[in-house]
Amino acid sequence: MTTDETRTGHGTGTAHTTHNDDVDWDHWPVADYLAENYRELHPSDAAVIAHHSAFYRGLPRGGVARSVEFGAGPNLYPLILASGACRRIEAVETGASNVAYLERQILCAPDASWLPFHSLCRELNPDVPATLPASLAGVSVVHTDVRDLDPGGYGLASMHFVAEGATEDHAEFAEFCRLFVRCVAPGGYLVAAFMENMPTYRIGPASRWPGCPVDPGRVVQVFAPLTADLSVTRIDADPTLPDYGDTGMVLLTATAAADPAA
Repeated sequence: MTTDETRTGHGTGTAHTTHNDDVDWDHWPVADYLAENYRELHPSDAAVIAHHSAFYRGLPRGGVARSVEFGAGPNLYPLILASGACRRIEAVETGASNVAYLERQILCAPDASWLPFHSLCRELNPDVPATLPASLAGVSVVHTDVRDLDPGGYGLASMHFVAEGATEDHAEFAEFCRLFVRCVAPGGYLVAAFMENMPTYRIGPASRWPGCPVDPGRVVQVFAPLTADLSVTRIDADPTLPDYGDTGMVLLTATAAADPAA
């Protein structure tokens, strides 16, 4: 499974239900994706950052020894958000093109387009390190499938636009969410964002990717048996982005139940 990949697209009908393993994630179109979504700070991302920053401000500075970005993709702002609370952040990603981009950003120098994202994260949570490179200094890129993560290995898990963009099947969506919860220890922190009602979509002129439409009710249904302290809210669709067919975003915070693998 891969990434922050449901975040864009034009809906297309299909009689075939696409599952995660049907897709060639190694050729995710990073340049087109970033151009369509992250070369400027859109209001929807500012709203996600504000929501998540309120969550992270409630955690001790550096209080989480090890966290995971579950299907990291090429999106850096979840890593920046986590940097105030997490001493070590593993960006777990299976797609080769996304891994190459992340490694360039972290080992060489991040794109200047991420500076406004860092500035807002820092403004809303002063525990975020003062510079963009410093906020990424604790990040390591792990090239693997999130389904292979050991249970209970992290104190915090973050996921952005992943489970609903990896499959068209609601059962597989729910399974990815269960694996997301399972990868943290009992009581571990969870923070996530989902595109609301996102259909199967396109990036750039041709590439087609799966989408699984979900809404707050579906997210609560999936996460309530697995978590405690569950909070689910939503924001409206962003008019500054193209009309991709989504109706907004669903935002989640929670802690893992005593036995999230059950």
